Amino acid sequence: MTTAKDLFLIAMDSRQKQAVGQGDLSLALAGAELIDLLGAGTLTLEDDVLVPGETSAPDDRLLGEAGARIVRQAPYERVEDWLWRRGKDLAAAYQTALEADGVLTPRTARRLSFGARRVEAVDTPARHEAVDRWERREPVLTALASIVGIGGEPSDEEPELDDAATTVVAAVHDAVMELEAVRQRRTIENTAFANLWRGP
Repeated sequence: MTTAKDLFLIAMDSRQKQAVGQGDLSLALAGAELIDLLGAGTLTLEDDVLVPGETSAPDDRLLGEAGARIVRQAPYERVEDWLWRRGKDLAAAYQTALEADGVLTPRTARRLSFGARRVEAVDTPARHEAVDRWERREPVLTALASIVGIGGEPSDEEPELDDAATTVVAAVHDAVMELEAVRQRRTIENTAFANLWRGP
């Protein structure tokens, strides 16, 4: 399993106190993919620029798709740009892939769902692996989960992230904050528009 798949399964866990928004999760999943690609040597990071490394495709299909979308000609892509480009509808893509793999199954009611179809995690080795990684408070998974509102802040006792992961996590945080700002602005604009039509 990849960090992104583990994050998706943790986000779906019924024990979480709040549902995770699709947009926020999509950005975090894109960040998780980046961290795995950096760890595999598919990419290196120069400041916040993604420089392609080895071209070998990861075994995981979705991570392989992510690797295939790397910009391989200069000027290379910045982490922030990757998150917005790759993150578009990425949570829905993970849901579809995990259903196809038998890791998710349809259910009539579930807090995290996209559209009318609702799903839940099946009791599989993949789910156990994700839960084990979560319970061990693995730093990357914990940091990304906390950005989308799962499990609070990482503990001070946990090992620190390396420089590359820290850069990606910070970029995910900024992107999620930007998305929230857009949501708030739209809410204000919609309220103002409704008040205009309502009149004094």
